[in-house]
Amino acid sequence: MQLVLTRPRLSLGVTLCLVSAAGFGMSAIFAKETYASGTGVHTMLTLRFVIAALLFWLLVALRAQGRRPASRTFPRGRVLLHCVGLGAVGYACQAAFYFGALARISGSLAALLLYTYPPLVAGVAVALRRERMDARKTVALTCSVGGVLLLLGGGVEGGAASGVLMALAAGATYAIYLTVADGLPDDLDLYVLSAIVCTGAAVSLSLAGLVTGGLEAPAEAAGWLWTALLAVFATFLPIVCLLAGMRAVGASTAAIVSYAEPAVAVASTALVYGESLTVAQAVGGVVVLSTVAILRTNDRQREAVSSVA
Repeated sequence: MQLVLTRPRLSLGVTLCLVSAAGFGMSAIFAKETYASGTGVHTMLTLRFVIAALLFWLLVALRAQGRRPASRTFPRGRVLLHCVGLGAVGYACQAAFYFGALARISGSLAALLLYTYPPLVAGVAVALRRERMDARKTVALTCSVGGVLLLLGGGVEGGAASGVLMALAAGATYAIYLTVADGLPDDLDLYVLSAIVCTGAAVSLSLAGLVTGGLEAPAEAAGWLWTALLAVFATFLPIVCLLAGMRAVGASTAAIVSYAEPAVAVASTALVYGESLTVAQAVGGVVVLSTVAILRTNDRQREAVSSVA
């Protein structure tokens, strides 16, 4: 159906998207506190996706009760394998890179480096010949590279090269993830998709942990607590709020509002841990985030959404 924006609907949608961005932005705090409790990255991520997957399947079951027949289909065959692969490979690898980076560098730097992914998505689309290179994409890619150079030129902690590389790899992996996800059918229920993706990530991380021996139960109650907070308030609820916000205001507006996430990450880590950016890094962060505005100039994405209820 065609999306009609009223003031209450717009306010609700923007609020939901801001809540989503705040939740994702707080993931750095939850992760660093989990690490401080002695829980490793592998264990934290496995539990995160197990908890999130269970919550999503519960939500899917609740939405299916007392509702009219679903207007969106449950994936089957190749589409189902496609969805599982997105979680087992794409989301799992992106999370491993990003949260691995958080264990090595500041949360603010990791968040800003992650947000190199929008111009990378454009670059991948051009490489796959889905889109043509134009002046707008060229400027965005140039700004992204320049912003990263400023972020790194502003100085990072000693021995943090691996963390920087992991954060950049997280951005690249997420760009590929989004590109692959773009090929999914439009009638796919996004809540079901989220449940499948989280399940795929949970299974692959669990298997990897069993093989490598990196999967151990948290030794302290704090480890369980912070991991649960990460799963609920920085995974499940932000995704639900984002999907609901998209229904209210459309994908384009939701994407723009969601760019409050790195601001929340920078502000929260500064408040809690006293992390700060140098002047060069602050400028670099602004340049990186400016690529979003550049890529959306004259970009008339579809503002029609279908109900997922």
